[in-house]
Amino acid sequence: MTAVMISGRRRLPPEEQYALPPREIVDSAAEKTGAAQEMDETERREVTALAHFGFGAAAGGAYGVLAERVPGPAALKGITWGLLVWSGSYLGWIPAAGILRPATEHPARRNALMIGAHVVWGAVTGLLLERLTGRGRQQGD
Repeated sequence: MTAVMISGRRRLPPEEQYALPPREIVDSAAEKTGAAQEMDETERREVTALAHFGFGAAAGGAYGVLAERVPGPAALKGITWGLLVWSGSYLGWIPAAGILRPATEHPARRNALMIGAHVVWGAVTGLLLERLTGRGRQQGD
């Protein structure tokens, strides 16, 4: 997912190549808590990576609990989950918490990039869970 985000960002027009949402979220939270003045660039990158991977792991864990209750192909279930995570975050709790503007106020290309990254994350999450647990496979596979 992160690789998709980074490579996709480079393909955006220059005026849309501002910080990706995980960094924007960390910067916003640091400003709101007063921690921004205490953090150098290296610390901001480290906190961004930790927060992004931590949130992804938590969302992946929630998927693991819910996926066995939903029928269907692993990749499709994962993609659906990825899209739910994107919409719940960028249209839901993130703007509601005053962290970032909602996705509807961001350029369409940036939204497409983030949606695509969440589709990749969801598909990989779904397939990886199936591979690791054997859930969702037909006998004889």
